[in-house]
Amino acid sequence: MIAWPIAELLPHAGDMILLDAVESFDDDAVVTCLKVRPGLLSLPDGGLPAWVGIEIMAQSVAAFAGCQARQAGLPVELGFLLGTRNYQCSVEHFPLGSELRIRAQRSLQDDNGMGVFECHLDGPGIHAEARLNVFRPPEVARYLEEPHE
Repeated sequence: MIAWPIAELLPHAGDMILLDAVESFDDDAVVTCLKVRPGLLSLPDGGLPAWVGIEIMAQSVAAFAGCQARQAGLPVELGFLLGTRNYQCSVEHFPLGSELRIRAQRSLQDDNGMGVFECHLDGPGIHAEARLNVFRPPEVARYLEEPHE
């Protein structure tokens, strides 16, 4: 496990943090984990709908960027999920208590902040995969400024 608390690696707060920890990361990939528990996105039985897998994968990509920033002594910055291609999931929901493991592998990243990650989410009887397109502008604060007229 990586010693940095997950809340210090993600630009999320409170109940929107779905991940529990980063297991490992290197120059091109991250492995994260979580145990499904009741929260903001939960079904009545405490499980998570399968579509939340995309958010879990996106948070894993964000944790990858957070690990890189922390390692370089830089602040964790906001990034954007632009979309996904071909999200496939073997189940309709992730049951309460399921332990999930996510691997996000960077397959492309350019100097303008565009990136593509191949993501796999696995658990007991569960497999989901998708390719995520992400964007992290070089100067996030400036990018988010509203134009002044």
